[in-house]
Amino acid sequence: MSKHFFKVVNLISVLGGWNNNPSVTGFQSIFRKLVTWFMEDFQQIDAIYSASEINEIDQLSTHTLEVSPQEPVIIRGSGSTTLFGLSNRFDEEFPQALYAKLAPEEFKSTVQQINGVLKKSLPINIKLLICGCLCCCCTLGCSLMPALCLNNRTKLSVDKLIDHENNRLYHKLGMHWRLCKRKCASSNMLEYVLVIEFLPLVPIHRPD
Repeated sequence: MSKHFFKVVNLISVLGGWNNNPSVTGFQSIFRKLVTWFMEDFQQIDAIYSASEINEIDQLSTHTLEVSPQEPVIIRGSGSTTLFGLSNRFDEEFPQALYAKLAPEEFKSTVQQINGVLKKSLPINIKLLICGCLCCCCTLGCSLMPALCLNNRTKLSVDKLIDHENNRLYHKLGMHWRLCKRKCASSNMLEYVLVIEFLPLVPIHRPD
């Protein structure tokens, strides 16, 4: 106990204080003041740390809001035949917006797979549509149902293929492919196009 007593007295002397006749009562009083002083400093440190943490979170959220999403890439149909808005072929030319983000081989492989599905189904769909139009008066329009069902089945096959490619590769690269309707460039009619969207990056340094 005496060692701690003299250490506190020496500390007070170092800090500029002095006492010619230290006592237990003086030691208790000095010790309470030192504890109070340290507690005030710790509270200030906690307050400063909390404020800085709040400012950092605000800056991160502001930075996230300021980052504008990148425009999606649209791949339009380039085939010679379009049926119910779905072309028999999509353009395989590599877009400039995907440079340094995706290998041209992967892009070409995906588009070729989609074109393969369209190449198999659309010629049959055209034949069914012609037969349905010829028999339309006799069947009161029911003969067009096979062509419509086959067209929906083709879109479903393309969607399944795109979902497979997204899970296999593109979601890992921060991209998402989908088939959707857009207005034609030359008219107000709708057509099916391939849309490549860029997924927002999640800041891993942002607290939960």
